[in-house]
Amino acid sequence: MARSKKRRKIFIIAAIAAVLAMAGVAVVFLRPKSAIAVQSGEVSRHSLTNLVVADGLIEPVVQVTISPEVSGEIVDLPVHEGQQVTNGDLLVRINPDVYVAAVKQAQAGYESALASRSSAEADLEKAEADYKRNEELFKSKLLSESDFIGFRAARDVAKAQLESAGDQVEVAKALVDSAKEQLARTTIVSPITGTITRLNSEVGERVLGTVQNVGTEIMTISDLRQIEAQVNVGEMDVVKIKRGQKARLQLDAFNERKFSGVVTDVADSAGEASGRNGNNENSQSGQQQQSTQFQVLIRFRDKDPQFRPGMTVTAQIETEYRTNVLTVPLACVTTRPMRPAASATPDPAGKTNGPPAHAAPAHAAPPKPTDVVFVVQGDRVKAAPVKIGICDDTYWEITGGLTNGEKIITGGYLAVDRDLQDGSKIKATPAGAAPAAKP
Repeated sequence: MARSKKRRKIFIIAAIAAVLAMAGVAVVFLRPKSAIAVQSGEVSRHSLTNLVVADGLIEPVVQVTISPEVSGEIVDLPVHEGQQVTNGDLLVRINPDVYVAAVKQAQAGYESALASRSSAEADLEKAEADYKRNEELFKSKLLSESDFIGFRAARDVAKAQLESAGDQVEVAKALVDSAKEQLARTTIVSPITGTITRLNSEVGERVLGTVQNVGTEIMTISDLRQIEAQVNVGEMDVVKIKRGQKARLQLDAFNERKFSGVVTDVADSAGEASGRNGNNENSQSGQQQQSTQFQVLIRFRDKDPQFRPGMTVTAQIETEYRTNVLTVPLACVTTRPMRPAASATPDPAGKTNGPPAHAAPAHAAPPKPTDVVFVVQGDRVKAAPVKIGICDDTYWEITGGLTNGEKIITGGYLAVDRDLQDGSKIKATPAGAAPAAKP
């Protein structure tokens, strides 16, 4: 009897606990959802400038690498790195001894050729005189025909020898000129006015000429009066860039100071990336990134005397402009799955009807991600599909779906990006005070 009462008591307690648990679950599921804290603003008009941002290096527009045309030892190097030079200033002198000897040898050969030509002229003069004298004897029948032919052949041979001697003189003269030119190339002068931005050689170093080889790069001279930015642009953005577009340029070495520039050239084919984007990577993705970089040249309109070739630069290229267009803050635009509107057919009276009654029910098209902005309607929101145009650092251009002055949701980030849905209940909070809504 006592055991039966104990079991009944346990059963009653369990039943009460189950009822309380079910009641708690019902309270949780049936209680109204809390409003989502948001900030709001209005659709407004602004002027926008779309920017393509790219990194690279600054380099002089005119930059000349000095390499010798003849080989030898540097005996004079009267310049140093950073020195200003003008067109015609002495840069390098290479030991000329070998080339002086070559000029003397060529000169001696030329003089020998002149002497040979003089001797040939004398031989021709004698042969011509012998021919004429014996021609009279032959006409008078005092000389045999065979002897006369011999004198005539001797004259012709003398003429040919004189022509050959003349050719030898021309060859010898060319050798003299070539030797003198090689000697002159032992002295190198500056081809431009500029600054020596790189000096690779020293006095006493032997350098290789460029006549039949690559040659030694002794120094680099740059005209720092004209500077350009060489930046790398990806394939998705390079199609927007054209010559003449304006650019804003910022160098790491000059903090927040910005310079103006203009695009002067856009590469027609992809090349290896340089500058910040040009770090060599062994990965396949790194190689693919290099293969889709296009070099864009931007000429500085204003510059600083402290510019140095190789400084890193960030360029903001202005590619598109819009004036006084409808805009919303960047954070307002998000994506939500939206179903396409069902097609309808007009009746003969011009009214729009649904699908014909005899038609088989069509399968509903699946929702697809659509750009939306949440429009405020009292204490709730409506997800309004929008068409967007260009953007800048702050605003999206709205080309369809909204009107000027409409009240829209501008934040917080989690509310717009995740929590809000079409018809969600909202409550206004100051900017920066909206907590993350509970899912």
